[in-house]
Amino acid sequence: MALMLLLITALLQAPALTPAEPPVEIAPGMFLIRPVAMPGRGPDGNTVIFDAPGGLIVVDTGRHTTQTDAILAFAQDRKRPIAAIVNTHWHLDHSSGNGRLKAAYPDARVYTTDAIDKVLAPGGFLARNLESTKQMLASTADAVRREEMQIFIATMAASDGLKPDVLLTRSASTKIAGRALDVRVTDKAVSDADVWLFDAPSKVAVIGDLVTVPVPYFETACPDRWKASLDEVWATPFETAIPGHGRPMTRVQFDVYRQSFGAFVSCVRSDTAPAQCAAGWADGVRTLIGDDPGRQKAVAANAVYYVGYLRSNGGKAPDCTAQ
Repeated sequence: MALMLLLITALLQAPALTPAEPPVEIAPGMFLIRPVAMPGRGPDGNTVIFDAPGGLIVVDTGRHTTQTDAILAFAQDRKRPIAAIVNTHWHLDHSSGNGRLKAAYPDARVYTTDAIDKVLAPGGFLARNLESTKQMLASTADAVRREEMQIFIATMAASDGLKPDVLLTRSASTKIAGRALDVRVTDKAVSDADVWLFDAPSKVAVIGDLVTVPVPYFETACPDRWKASLDEVWATPFETAIPGHGRPMTRVQFDVYRQSFGAFVSCVRSDTAPAQCAAGWADGVRTLIGDDPGRQKAVAANAVYYVGYLRSNGGKAPDCTAQ
């Protein structure tokens, strides 16, 4: 009871969450809900919604209630049920909302890979982080940090909602809720297996965290396979790419990211100074992040961290098992 009172007090003291941006129609029957970054809080991934014959297909469900509120409001406004949830990967900023959406629409089926099983298993990435988060929670007084930890702990307590109802194991043309989509499954990129979609009629590729602006998230990554996956996206005749984080991209913008990614990974595996690798990344994606010196500096600082992170494990994430 004392712990519950402490948590309620922390939530009451936490700053209000910022609503997600209003949905934007990016192609006929396809909508993007972009989250709003909130200081001190973890990110939410972008959400893409397809209006399919059998109901709505929700691609990635975010971390915070602000993102799921926006998704549920969209479904209610359009008077359409959520028929399917596609998780591009298991990172919780893309999948924590699964349970809340399925509570509202119990018939919704989750389409994703079984990569979640490895990270939930004892010693896996999420299992390890759960134990350390519980320890930090006991000694953390900051209201926002506590609330973020509680979101993680609650998601893990309901981790069955992260698992697939429909297992995606290979790339194939697939009908989901009556809508045909080209479903692609990677072999170790951002995680052990990631999903991205190509919608041929609109020439839109929904690529999850294969692209994250302003920096790639390498925590669970196999950089070589990731680079190969970017090349596979490039070989697809898309005209617009929707990244996991950031604004919709043209082919030219996507190629800027793709080329910069390859250059950064090569720099990490050289004896070049970390600051120089990071500056190269920030300069390479300048057209994507803008010319503001403060933002450039922050992006470079993030990139320096990832140089050290990757170099400490031979140029890849510790959980990457690819040779």
